[in-house]
Amino acid sequence: MPDPDRALLDFPLERLWALFPMRLEAHCDAWQAWYAEEKAQLQTLLGEDALAIHHIGSTAIAGIRAKPIVDILVETPDRAALQRAAKRLDESGYLPMSRSDGRITFNKGYTLQGYAARVFHIHLRLVGDCEEVAFRDLLRIRPDLARAYEALKIRLLAEHAPDRDAYTAGKSAFISASKGKSKGKAC
Repeated sequence: MPDPDRALLDFPLERLWALFPMRLEAHCDAWQAWYAEEKAQLQTLLGEDALAIHHIGSTAIAGIRAKPIVDILVETPDRAALQRAAKRLDESGYLPMSRSDGRITFNKGYTLQGYAARVFHIHLRLVGDCEEVAFRDLLRIRPDLARAYEALKIRLLAEHAPDRDAYTAGKSAFISASKGKSKGKAC
């Protein structure tokens, strides 16, 4: 039986933005538990094609506001594994969001009625393509940067809602500038 939520794949951006408005919420400790549960499901589903699974994004940073969407980065060993993982996610009901060279993103928790109780973005990547892990780690050890990032997100949301693309683009300069402050390898 086809998944009716797959109809979302044909919606224009403006309709998606209206159905799934951006909002920032105070940090919620439950996000870590959501991540742990989803990670276990992904490990079972993807097996050896998942070399490492990381909780990334603002829900992984205690004390800052975040969109209540848990971002998970899955490192795969090679392109064949990346494609197998994508096929398994697709067949398991995850909705494909974007695809570029060596990067495929899916979501879970987007429905025709709006957000489900739990929402996830699953980022499939080749091993080593995980700079978000270094950014997360930097914000965890630098509360001053985490607060500055939070303030930027609040401002961008006020300026750009409901345009997710403009909101995301507005964060890019901050994230790029932070790369030089991070020590060690990304993941």
